[in-house]
Amino acid sequence: MNATELYALYLKQGQATTDSRDCPAGSIFFALKGESFNGNKFAAAALEKGCAYAVVDEAEYAVEGDARYILVPDVLQAFKDMAREHRRRFDIPVIGITGTNGKTTTKELIAAVLERRYDVLYTQGNFNNDVGVPKTLLRLEEQHEIAVIEMGASHPGDIKTLVETVEPTCGLITNVGKAHLQGFGSFEGVMRTKRELYDYLHAHHCEVFANRDNPYLEQMRERAGIDKATYYGQSDDATIATRGELIDCTPFLHFRWQWGDGPWHEVETHLIGAYNLDNMLAAIAIGMRFGVSPEQISEALANYIPSNNRSQLDVTAHNKLIVDAYNANPTSMAAAIQNFSLIRDEHKMAILGDMRELGEASAEEHQKMVELIAGKEVGRVWLVGEEFGKTRCDFRKFKDVEEVKSEIAKLQPRGYYILIKGSNGIHLAKLKELL
Repeated sequence: MNATELYALYLKQGQATTDSRDCPAGSIFFALKGESFNGNKFAAAALEKGCAYAVVDEAEYAVEGDARYILVPDVLQAFKDMAREHRRRFDIPVIGITGTNGKTTTKELIAAVLERRYDVLYTQGNFNNDVGVPKTLLRLEEQHEIAVIEMGASHPGDIKTLVETVEPTCGLITNVGKAHLQGFGSFEGVMRTKRELYDYLHAHHCEVFANRDNPYLEQMRERAGIDKATYYGQSDDATIATRGELIDCTPFLHFRWQWGDGPWHEVETHLIGAYNLDNMLAAIAIGMRFGVSPEQISEALANYIPSNNRSQLDVTAHNKLIVDAYNANPTSMAAAIQNFSLIRDEHKMAILGDMRELGEASAEEHQKMVELIAGKEVGRVWLVGEEFGKTRCDFRKFKDVEEVKSEIAKLQPRGYYILIKGSNGIHLAKLKELL
């Protein structure tokens, strides 16, 4: 069964599922595989629970003579191909977003801006991989007027396969940095993979939105053959259409922006971090391109409140917490430390957790982080995890978050601005309720 035939079956049935524990009556079960599971083994159970069909890619799990089993070469590819068929039904702008840092925040800011004028479909949570992206596309319905699709990557070629599923009509790369080095092999590998979005946009004559001030993105655009883009940035470059200036970041980002030679618009946000200014400018550039008014854009950005452990401020009865514990890599952690150093307060504390998936570069990059924060005015620094434990420094070190919890119970910090930054697997978000 090819993609067109499978999609016709999907339209008839109306639902698809990849979870054998969630089998709506009449739905199609896609038997996906992972590192620790094989969905083919659950195909029969999915049919028993109510699925009308089961798509499998191992013949031994397809019962001969039972038309409910659909055997394909690769279930994941079949799932993506079906989602692409669904996406092709909609002649609407589809904005593709990728990048090392900031892509989720940027996606949410763009959606918030565009919702002032359009019915927007956008990626929920972190559904940005080769399973989450097709699921997002399958949520497209007739009322949607524009889509914002986030695409993540941890290995070479990941973005290429995703853009071929999404088929964006325009897009942007937020930035490139040292993340998932274990999967990519090197920073150059990160750049090559992220550039796959530029390669697609150039090949299909699609519009590119680009941060003019980022030299890595400039280099990637040149290599992709892109000589024209809608630029945003903070410099005085004459080609920049959307320009922004930082006003303050103690603790929330406060900035102003202008479109071309137009008037300046001032915005006080609920986001922590001067590094989020570029994300704001990306959302402004796209909003202006799609006809959202400057007043609507500023209001949308001012009203956006993060709720995903990214760049958010939690004020407790005892402390002010800057929580950025969803993910961490050298680029994002350096930005968080730099921004934290700009906050004007006498009582500051940083709790930093290991940065995961850095491979052979891990020791070097963790050492760079302790040297960076050592040069900043941060009164108390706690390092959490095995990798930070190997660094050469005088900071307090903890094996894991449980040790940190015990120390907090003893010291009971009060009256601090506290930066909490680390990879999700270190579980630093658990500390919020204790501080």
